[in-house]
Amino acid sequence: MVLQTVSYNELDNVLTDFLIEQKLPETYRAIAERWFIPVLAKLAERHDTQAGPLIIGINGCQGSGKSTLAALAVAYFQATHHKSAIAISIDDFYLTVVERKKLAENTHSLLRTRGVPGTHDTALANDVLDALIAGDKPVKIPRFDKSIDDRAPESQWDVITPPVDIIIIEGWCMGAQPQEEDDLFVPVNDLEEFEDRTGQWRKFVNHKLSHEYAEFFARFNHWIMLKAPSFDCVYRWRLEQEEKLLASLKPHQRGRAGDQIMSPQQIRRFIQYYQRVTDHTLNTLPARAQVVFEMDAQRAIVALQNSL
Repeated sequence: MVLQTVSYNELDNVLTDFLIEQKLPETYRAIAERWFIPVLAKLAERHDTQAGPLIIGINGCQGSGKSTLAALAVAYFQATHHKSAIAISIDDFYLTVVERKKLAENTHSLLRTRGVPGTHDTALANDVLDALIAGDKPVKIPRFDKSIDDRAPESQWDVITPPVDIIIIEGWCMGAQPQEEDDLFVPVNDLEEFEDRTGQWRKFVNHKLSHEYAEFFARFNHWIMLKAPSFDCVYRWRLEQEEKLLASLKPHQRGRAGDQIMSPQQIRRFIQYYQRVTDHTLNTLPARAQVVFEMDAQRAIVALQNSL
């Protein structure tokens, strides 16, 4: 499929540059060629048949590689199909520290911690998506600085000049659906059992998924899922992610980050915030996503479900 539109040498050059830019091992080339490029080629064809930007959502557990896939998609679309593309993380729409503090004081203390639905600024996400679709003026893309657990100053936001042909938004809760209220009753871990005894926090999260997140997700044309075998993998994958974040910081940033870089013990607790929605999404999103890459515990892709 790929060779019909893109020469092998052209694709090889794109992947070589991408591996260098992302500091990825050479083994990623074969993964991209076998699994990802055919899907991306099909999505490029889909854009050719519709008016306006193609909007793609990518779901995956923490550390599953969704940010890397989104970056690969942008590089591929731009270099081989000459389409303007942008990748955004749902994480960049997290509420600020001040906003989450207020939410915690007024609703539930667990909402002080970023992560779950209800801790994103969905109005801002919709505004950015509206502006990208309209394509009549430069669009500012917010950035969240995880090393300080707060939104970066607006002066540090990226500015995108339209038009944009393909918009990709990736995140761990992208495409997640609410549960039935009766399913919220039994705690899934210690965090819920001892820090959300009345279920108020998880009911709040579920309500957000039922309303503003459902409306936001309905705007997407296609869904891609990097499906972990189970939630058990998330701790190890998230630990590797934190180590990578620490390694990426410059010396002056490490001092500024302070205790925002989490220890293994903190990560073990932190991922409990994500467990309920992640488990539910692993069970429900594969039936709705057009593309599902099934992964093993080592993050190797072992199967593909593709209905594009």
